[in-house]
Amino acid sequence: GKTPRPPAAAPEEAPHATAPRRIAVAPPGGESEAPAKRPRRLAEAPAPPAARPQGSSRRRAAARPDEPAPLPTKAALREFLATAAGRVTKSDIARAFGLTADQRQELRLLMRELAAEGGATPAGKRGVIAPSRLQEIAPVEITGTDPDGDPVARPVGWRGEGRPPVIYMHPEPAGRPALTAGEKVLARLKPIGPGKYEGRTFKRIGGAPPARILGVFEEGRIIPTDRRQKGIWEVPRGEEGGAQPGEIVLAEPLPSARHFGPKPARIIERLGVMGEPRSVSLVCIHAHGIPDIFPAEAVQQAERARGVAAHGRTDLRETALITIDGEDARDFDDAVFAEPEDGGGWRILVAIADVAHYVTTGSALDREAWARGNSVYFPDRVVPMLPEALSNGWCSLRPAEDRGCLFVEMRFDAQGRKHAHSFGRGIMRSAARLTYEEVQAAADAGTDPAALPEGHIARLYGAFRALLAAREKRGTLDLDVPERKVVLDAHGRVESVLPRARLDAHRLIEEFMVAANVCAAEELERLVQPCMYRVHDKPSDQKLEGLRQFLATLDVSLPPSDRLHPRDFARVLEKVRGTPEER
Repeated sequence: GKTPRPPAAAPEEAPHATAPRRIAVAPPGGESEAPAKRPRRLAEAPAPPAARPQGSSRRRAAARPDEPAPLPTKAALREFLATAAGRVTKSDIARAFGLTADQRQELRLLMRELAAEGGATPAGKRGVIAPSRLQEIAPVEITGTDPDGDPVARPVGWRGEGRPPVIYMHPEPAGRPALTAGEKVLARLKPIGPGKYEGRTFKRIGGAPPARILGVFEEGRIIPTDRRQKGIWEVPRGEEGGAQPGEIVLAEPLPSARHFGPKPARIIERLGVMGEPRSVSLVCIHAHGIPDIFPAEAVQQAERARGVAAHGRTDLRETALITIDGEDARDFDDAVFAEPEDGGGWRILVAIADVAHYVTTGSALDREAWARGNSVYFPDRVVPMLPEALSNGWCSLRPAEDRGCLFVEMRFDAQGRKHAHSFGRGIMRSAARLTYEEVQAAADAGTDPAALPEGHIARLYGAFRALLAAREKRGTLDLDVPERKVVLDAHGRVESVLPRARLDAHRLIEEFMVAANVCAAEELERLVQPCMYRVHDKPSDQKLEGLRQFLATLDVSLPPSDRLHPRDFARVLEKVRGTPEER
């Protein structure tokens, strides 16, 4: 018989093995490392020729280690998913961590646990992705547009940590209608940065109809006032709510299986006749979704409010704090006072209504204030942030009425430099409700309104001039941008649009309020509390060069960009003040 082929003793003697050769490297001690042993079955007697493994099987057997690789930890899997380019399968994970087929069941159980803990999100039938990543094709909802007018979207049903990523959608091809807010599409997504994706519409999947429809009721139909809503709504018989043709109405969609033609809607509120002067503000309120109705719970909380007690508060009722507002102001929420100190310095008080005393954290009033953010003023009406019992009552610093307040006491030297401040809760009684025009007239005439002690207005202006001088010395920019005032007649029609005169009385309140805000920021920093700042960033070199070329035509120059300071812009404005170029 034939002599059996001897077993392979070393890698270089096995012509069919593809595993890389192991090279013994001498350790630091000088002894060389012994060659690694081959798997035991390769050293056994060979099988008969009929059962001899093929070359590929031999190569797999040669590369197979004695012990399988350990299962990865959940932390290792999270890191792997976070760095993966897209969706991964269990085969991808097994290949990356060197797992065998026998470990697939254990890996499957591990992945289920990871998904249950929120560490992985299903992607397709067999794939997963990191919870903070989006699938290559995913449903998104259009939320609005960016400054260039292109649609911006967010993922539908976001379950990841933190805020949902922003998706910048490509404009629709020519001939297709543009994407509008509220519409949902299936989009192909491509990551372009942390929390940012680029999206292209794959398929439109519709969107929820508007929660409310604002429009004009004509011949049984509602024509939306918002031109972006292209559809027309039909009002079934009996759902008119008493509306007459030509009236502005508010309606809600009705359930319908219709896919074409006008959709049904029910009129729920009549807002007046189109063309009436006061209808414009109503259209704006509803078109922009400005909340104008308070829930009963918030109204009841406001109506239960009462005045504050003096106990535990600084009593400022003998201090002649006054409010200075526009002639058409409906509420008075801040008051000021100033007096000279020994050595030529100034003591200034700024007080505001203690709204936090009435709007407690988590209450119905707090929720409504968060939803609004601020009051909204129109020429003929105001939509307040708080119910009238507070906005025009306990949180309005009416003259000769006790009110709770928050105040800051500031001390300045004769040059207007602040050297001390303190905050407190107080109880005050406004000495007078004055307008900007009244204060300016009294300052110009050197007199005081009847309710105030002699020299009161002069003391306010003395403190104002000290603060103004310090600001001018710092070189801050003072922009005198005129406001416009809409004047209505008795019927609510626009009579004229006039520029508001900017008086020193306006600037006085501005200087006092800026100083109070600086003190508030310093106090928050001292207490290591979070604070949001508005930062006026440096203009770009391109804009500066454009301005420099324009100013050159007026024979005005600017320093180089690396030496530019706000005072340089202030000097430009001062140079053209009183000339035709000022405007």
